[in-house]
Amino acid sequence: MNATTAAAHVEPVVKTLRVKATARHAFEVFTADITRWWNRNHSINPTRSPLAKVVMEPKAGGRWYELGEDGSECEWGKVLAWDPPRRVVLAWQISTQWTFDASLHTELEVRFEPQGSETLVTLEHRFLERWGEKARETREMVDGGWGGLLERFAASAEGRDPE
Repeated sequence: MNATTAAAHVEPVVKTLRVKATARHAFEVFTADITRWWNRNHSINPTRSPLAKVVMEPKAGGRWYELGEDGSECEWGKVLAWDPPRRVVLAWQISTQWTFDASLHTELEVRFEPQGSETLVTLEHRFLERWGEKARETREMVDGGWGGLLERFAASAEGRDPE
């Protein structure tokens, strides 16, 4: 790695938490029930229609997008790997201006590791340097955002109200 590459690198966001649920259940809640725990204020829909549903198609090559209450769709990215209940890898194609950008590709991997009656969930959001000059600033926002979202996810996976 040369100095230019090293200077451009931005550390990934890595979050780890334990949930009181099986890996299969945690995977299902994270993927199929994402609307239940996703913060409705984390919408990028250009129509500004309130978020009605988050959809993650359950297959590699599937779409990842939001549906607005007005029926509008707003892409977030693509499903790169679908390996229930072990992991899901997503292309996060959201820019530093919080808009969909088909030419951008940061990557989100979420792993689910059984730990007795619990599951260790590890989220890694990587290749953040692809955001360019606002990468470090955006990384800090994303770091905090994933922290709050994962708390909501854990509550939902454990049968508690994520609100």
